[in-house]
Amino acid sequence: MTAPRRILIYGVHGAGKSTLAVRLAERLRLPWYPVDDLLWLPGWVEVPVAEQRARIEELCRRDTWILDGAYHGWRDVPLARADLVVALDYPRWRSFWWLLRRTLRRLGSGEVICNGNRESLGSVLSSESILVWHVTAFGRERRRMRAWQADPAGPPVLLFTSPAALDDWVARLPTIDPRVPPAAGERRC
Repeated sequence: MTAPRRILIYGVHGAGKSTLAVRLAERLRLPWYPVDDLLWLPGWVEVPVAEQRARIEELCRRDTWILDGAYHGWRDVPLARADLVVALDYPRWRSFWWLLRRTLRRLGSGEVICNGNRESLGSVLSSESILVWHVTAFGRERRRMRAWQADPAGPPVLLFTSPAALDDWVARLPTIDPRVPPAAGERRC
């Protein structure tokens, strides 16, 4: 099996995109670019969409990358360059439970999420809450992943409906030995 070099991980909030990105980056020795770090400034100020797009275009021109999401205004950019889309299409209850548990943990710990930002009780209870986003976006994200999988013109899409199936796939991926020098022009994290 040839390992993919440009991977887009996609799914609803709380599905485990960033967790998978870390696993794949370590196993395949590919650079991971956390999308939240590219989209949010301190104080939860959103980077303007045009700047988001420019940042993503610059990353996607590279030979190797993992992105843990794709959003409005630039979703087409990684899709045009990805060798593989890994779609996390778990049941709503599972991803919502994971998201709720993570959110409560972050509230309690004060964990820094990206660029100094943290969850707050006000943000969790607001109409812009990540929990609300999960509920309102779930069906739309599921339809999008399934449409990508059915589109022969797009990159290959592996659609996982259970964590066990994902774990089996990851276990079958080749492990890149960090002691082996990269091929000419290849960069590794």
